[in-house]
Amino acid sequence: MSNFGDKEQREQDSTAREHVNQPNVPEGRMDSNKAAGHNSHPDFEKVQGSRPDWRDLKWNFTKTVDPNWKLGQGGNDGGESLKKEHVEIDPYQEGRPATSNYKLLISGIVPRPIGFVSTRSKDGNTNLAPYSYTQVVNHDPPILVVGCTGGFDNAKDSLRNLLETGECVINIVSEHFIEAANATSINAPYGVSEWSLTGLHPAPCKTVKASRVKEAVFSVEGKLLDTKEFESRATPGKKTGVLAIIEGTRFWVREDAINEDRNLIDPAILRPMSRLGGITFGRTTEGMELPRPQFDEQTKSEEAKKLIKPKTEGQ
Repeated sequence: MSNFGDKEQREQDSTAREHVNQPNVPEGRMDSNKAAGHNSHPDFEKVQGSRPDWRDLKWNFTKTVDPNWKLGQGGNDGGESLKKEHVEIDPYQEGRPATSNYKLLISGIVPRPIGFVSTRSKDGNTNLAPYSYTQVVNHDPPILVVGCTGGFDNAKDSLRNLLETGECVINIVSEHFIEAANATSINAPYGVSEWSLTGLHPAPCKTVKASRVKEAVFSVEGKLLDTKEFESRATPGKKTGVLAIIEGTRFWVREDAINEDRNLIDPAILRPMSRLGGITFGRTTEGMELPRPQFDEQTKSEEAKKLIKPKTEGQ
């Protein structure tokens, strides 16, 4: 089981580790969300009740902030951002806990796609868990990466199954099953099925034994290519994470979301959810288009030609 939004933090927070590493306590028996102090609202139901209802926003395109932007113009805020100074942060500063780097990174590197990873062990035990350390990094071959907390010696269900069988399915989380996806992070005892608890439906795959999520608009079957284990800089010898490199072996796209050429997914149908900082999620409801500029075309004017200068020190 994972803690949704806490997957990357569980093994980073020393307090959480004291609970996670208790002997004879099966995974899921402890409330590591509380241990990590990740649920920031003491009375979440009260806070949520004070907020506006969910709005069924339709996907649409808008113009860019400044459709008349030209080369050399810089930011589109009229220079306002240049009036602010920056704070330098050393990730290894004495006394700075690793969780501070975790919170900083997940709140600054946003939005992050949610890789809803389905795995199956050799003996048939399944696991379904969300990972916000997920990204596509190549298309030929299709390569995705998933980051898992902890080392090989204390791998959680998803990583353990992936290492054992070399197979998984990465499903993309959409608005219409966000609550169910979140529910897979419940701290249930080992062996309890996330499929049953959440009401999500498993669907068969072609190249892997793990199931894909039928509700998902887009799913990728994958085979493990390689892994890389990371060691703490602050605490040498402590294994803090594993990067799994996965090759996509089959794509599944809902029929109403794919174009005729089968190479574009409609964002109005996909409606992906993303991770922001803390327990905050993001929606994708608007987009804008920006053509990639061509040098020869963009530098025809005399004004633009004046901007063509060699690279210098300090840039």
